[in-house]
Amino acid sequence: MPLELITIPCLSDNYAFLLVNAAGEAALVDAPEAAPVNAVLAARGLTLTTILLTHHHWDHVEGLAGLTTAPSPRLIGAQADAHRLPPLTEALSEGERITVLGEEVDIYDVSGHTVGHIAFHFPASGLVFTGDSLMAFGCGRLFEGTPAQMYHSLAKLAALPDETLVCSGHEYTASNARFASAVMPDTSAISARSAETDRLRSAGQFTIPSTLALEKATNPFLLAPDAGSFAKLRAQKDDF
Repeated sequence: MPLELITIPCLSDNYAFLLVNAAGEAALVDAPEAAPVNAVLAARGLTLTTILLTHHHWDHVEGLAGLTTAPSPRLIGAQADAHRLPPLTEALSEGERITVLGEEVDIYDVSGHTVGHIAFHFPASGLVFTGDSLMAFGCGRLFEGTPAQMYHSLAKLAALPDETLVCSGHEYTASNARFASAVMPDTSAISARSAETDRLRSAGQFTIPSTLALEKATNPFLLAPDAGSFAKLRAQKDDF
């Protein structure tokens, strides 16, 4: 039985994600802010047993100290980022597989936004948590990594099944839509997605998660044919 996904808005434009199993146990992906997560846990009577961290940036870990958790929760992050994360109970690298809430989870190194950024893929539930690597209609800014690193990170994610839900860390879709429309103005799929993004946001609805199929059809950064083209596109986005 697939895990239930709950998308929780935090701060001004962040998302945290709760995964819930039939026993009422929950796993949290990233912790931008404690209060909204605690509110969902209390309302649903859930026990937070596991916390997964995609990377060390403050707006993905700031809420950790205030969370209402089970005794001794698992705190899982990247081995390569462990020196910049709160003390982990499990430090992981690409290619490792763990079990969370009874489901197997694959770890991907998706460095680019930061070095040591990881993504968590839950194949049975059809979910991938990409943090600030692959984002809806875009990708994260390259604060530490190189364009080549990010290009190859996105290629790994693009190889997942098309029906995979991409759970990214921010509600940046509207601004990403404007950029996609500017660089690929005659693409009908991008125009349609831009209009749908505007409709959802006007109605106060989330655009996250998105499907990988939709990203592959409309995300300019996944459509870049090579690392050089990706680098030029990312530079354009930085100045957009």
